[in-house]
Amino acid sequence: MGGCAFAEWVVGGAGSDGASRCGRACAHPDGVSLASPAAASPCKILKCNSEFWSATAGGHSPAADDAPEFCAALRTYALCTRRTARTCRGDLAYHSAVHGIEDLMSQHNCSRDGPTSQPRLRTLPPPGDSQERSDSPEVCHYERSFHKHAAAPNYTHCGLFGDPHLRTFTDRFQTCKVQGAWPLIDNNYLNVQVTNTPVLPGSAATATSKLTIIFKNFQECVDQKVYQAEMDELPAAFADGSKNGGDKHGANSLRITEKVSGQHVEIQAKYIGTTIVVRQVGRYLTFAVRMPEEVVHAVEDRDSQGLYLCLRGCPLNQQIDFQAFRAPEGPGARRPQAASPAPAAPDTFPYETAVAKCKERLPVEDLYYQACVFDLLTTGDVNFTLAAYYALEDVKMLHSDKGKLHLYERTREPPGRAAAAGLASAPRLLLGSLLLLALLPVFPEALAA
Repeated sequence: MGGCAFAEWVVGGAGSDGASRCGRACAHPDGVSLASPAAASPCKILKCNSEFWSATAGGHSPAADDAPEFCAALRTYALCTRRTARTCRGDLAYHSAVHGIEDLMSQHNCSRDGPTSQPRLRTLPPPGDSQERSDSPEVCHYERSFHKHAAAPNYTHCGLFGDPHLRTFTDRFQTCKVQGAWPLIDNNYLNVQVTNTPVLPGSAATATSKLTIIFKNFQECVDQKVYQAEMDELPAAFADGSKNGGDKHGANSLRITEKVSGQHVEIQAKYIGTTIVVRQVGRYLTFAVRMPEEVVHAVEDRDSQGLYLCLRGCPLNQQIDFQAFRAPEGPGARRPQAASPAPAAPDTFPYETAVAKCKERLPVEDLYYQACVFDLLTTGDVNFTLAAYYALEDVKMLHSDKGKLHLYERTREPPGRAAAAGLASAPRLLLGSLLLLALLPVFPEALAA
């Protein structure tokens, strides 16, 4: 259904050459669909990642005779991924981890059969350690390093909320089906993937139930970090329990902050000038990002840039025309079905009630208001009113062009009304033509005088 994204995964490991303790593997989508529907049970890959990281965390690379201990930790890691494989088929972090394990086992000649190990608890760094550093190098501050002698960067915004509604980096507004796992962002610095699941059995209405963000390793600024949120689980930390970019000198150029417990987190990635807002509204998640255009277009292969939704939007066959859900015209008129409809839930709101509820939070009749009405009509869940409201609030905070906060779309004229308007204008056109013809003989005389 959706395009598969490439992902880079860095896994801590033991090196026989005394180099830094990391193995690198690139998860390739060959034979793996990242757009498969989400399974009912939650994927536990982050637990596997965290346990392996804890088991192998330490100061420096172990000596060669520590290889058996590392291989035991790898086998434990592989066993954990196999146990959660069925529920992780569409998860970007899962496929990256599997490829990383295979690569490390090959590097260190680890056999697949053998003893396993139990993860050990990671000790927290003492106060004043790198976790608390704020003196980040200049390269870890986007505006200072990339634009020291140039104009201020041009920031763009992308958001996803509701049933789901997408606002792209180019301010296009779409309502989509996109069930299953889809890439939102995929560039040289980070990957973002969302999973959308049906709101109710028997309805095509979907909403975001899972979000995975991978911040890639970047120079001396940050280690690779994974953030994952699911329904009823909005963590205030990355998968490894940290709240910043790790042990590098510029760790604080990536920070996660909890604004409202279990409801609102904000991630600041200053090294790429990016701010991400994740919310849980009702049972579902919303996503909003502010990112410089230079970062948006930072990809090695421009031909593959059309794979993700925030840049190119939803494929045509996944888009829903929600204009068909607007108010009926005339007494006794019935609301038509959408051309690519999301069937209504059994207990949805009447149109007038949906309009009244959305007006309370969204007095301006823009596309966010229309999206709110659409969601109440298709889901019957009043929480979608708040989802549209907070999506607009995030735009107000993140969008750099305050003249584009509200988006509007012209309502199409019904065929009968358009024809009547054309007939009404015909006499005026005819009268204007006759008047012009009457004045034509006067023009030569006036010029001669």
